[in-house]
Amino acid sequence: MKNKNRWLIYGGGILVLALGLTLNTKTGLGVSPILSLSFSASQIWGVSLGNTTLAVYCLFIAAEFVIRGKGRQWTDLLQLPFSLVFSRVLNLFDAVFPYDPADHGLGPNLLVLTAAVLVTGVGIAMTVNMRLVPNPGDGIVQAMADRFGKGQGFMKNCFDFCCVMITILMCLAAVGEVMGIGIGTLVAMVGVGRAVALVNHFFEDKMLAAAGMAVQRKA
Repeated sequence: MKNKNRWLIYGGGILVLALGLTLNTKTGLGVSPILSLSFSASQIWGVSLGNTTLAVYCLFIAAEFVIRGKGRQWTDLLQLPFSLVFSRVLNLFDAVFPYDPADHGLGPNLLVLTAAVLVTGVGIAMTVNMRLVPNPGDGIVQAMADRFGKGQGFMKNCFDFCCVMITILMCLAAVGEVMGIGIGTLVAMVGVGRAVALVNHFFEDKMLAAAGMAVQRKA
């Protein structure tokens, strides 16, 4: 029963994370750094967000295998079916929530952005705490942290910065203007980590206990 709860929390986290990332794309204020590549590609080439996210996640997984070198594990390939399921959920939420920021003022869009950051933080906390199959974005960051001996937080900031820069260059080369990058990108870069910390502060022990996992006592 405990193992079932663990998978239920993990599956619920996938849905919540996909919802948070989708809401972020709806604000018109800039998407999260991890989704900037796939969002801009979907806008440039007219492909669904889920399909471009799947392609980008596959690149992340391939890069993770290269970075880990001899330390790679074949279980990391489970991120491929994760990416397929997650990208389909993104497509579903994108269709279900036809929010157009142009029809609303700055205030409502900021409220949606705040909700997106909080919901994304909840989803990340739920999936990461269950320690099952990582999101490919988290997997490649952990691989980089292990390879270069740096903290995961530092490597996350570096990775987000690289995603944003590649997105800018891709947009300028393809259409001559930047798409998907804005104040919402910066808010997500800073706020999602704080949202995860807030969720873990109040609910991590309860989640772990419900999943039958050892509760980590903090000093």
